[in-house]
Amino acid sequence: MILIDLITAQAARLKQAGVSFGHGTTNAFDESAWLVLWALGMELDALETHAKRELSADQQAKAEALVTKRIETRQPAAYLTREAWLQNVPFYVDERTIVPRSFIAELLVDAEEAGALDAWLSDRTHRVLDLCTGNGSLAVIAALAYPEVVVDAADISDDALSVARINVDRHKLGKRITLMKSDLLADLSGPYDLILCNPPYVNAHSMAALPAEYQHEPALALAGGDDGMDLVRTILRDAPSRMTPAAVLVLEIGNERAHFEHAFRRLEVAWLETSAGDDQVLLVTRDALQRWSRA
Repeated sequence: MILIDLITAQAARLKQAGVSFGHGTTNAFDESAWLVLWALGMELDALETHAKRELSADQQAKAEALVTKRIETRQPAAYLTREAWLQNVPFYVDERTIVPRSFIAELLVDAEEAGALDAWLSDRTHRVLDLCTGNGSLAVIAALAYPEVVVDAADISDDALSVARINVDRHKLGKRITLMKSDLLADLSGPYDLILCNPPYVNAHSMAALPAEYQHEPALALAGGDDGMDLVRTILRDAPSRMTPAAVLVLEIGNERAHFEHAFRRLEVAWLETSAGDDQVLLVTRDALQRWSRA
């Protein structure tokens, strides 16, 4: 069997089994390609070059076994391969953190095109905070995108910070990224010029309906209370005191825009365009947060 036929056959198995995607891929073929190529020790961009490569029976069996494990356990592929990619940057990941998938990464890598993030920054943007850092992916991408900044990467989870350490060291950014344990902003003083935050925001009803793949991820990193806004309330309340006068907060709230707007009706925010639309990520200034808190 040649490589492309094996990938196509395994994609059919994944589709028939009804597995859920969203942890790095959005469809059965891409998920199959990821698993098969990884099982064979091939680079993820090798498919086009090696599509017609003949595979041995042992290679075929090895790839099929990994796909079988994906189907039977419903673990995200990233947990099986111990690697995830965000904006073409590789990251180590395991069950101690959620699989990185923040749309904020798009805004950092393609700031001018994706959401005009650069328009909110200046040559005085120096101190950055990645709050709820998880495996450290946004902190790493921010440091790579803006070589002049230093980044604090904070999380309440010791497990998450251990994974983040692997990724900071992997990308040789230990001199510019400081890992910190904090319950949201409680143990952070700042002040920061830019705060990036992809917090737990899934509402209780959605949490109860999550596919099995998402249930393998730490609930601590997903659940945001009844309306998904429990942690966001605390973040928006505490953020101004940790921000410089011209600072901005970039916040991801996923599919919870309706809940966000209901909870923070008088807060002036700018919605930033990403590949998922203009309702997933917002930006709010320190001034707007202070006006809102006084209202």
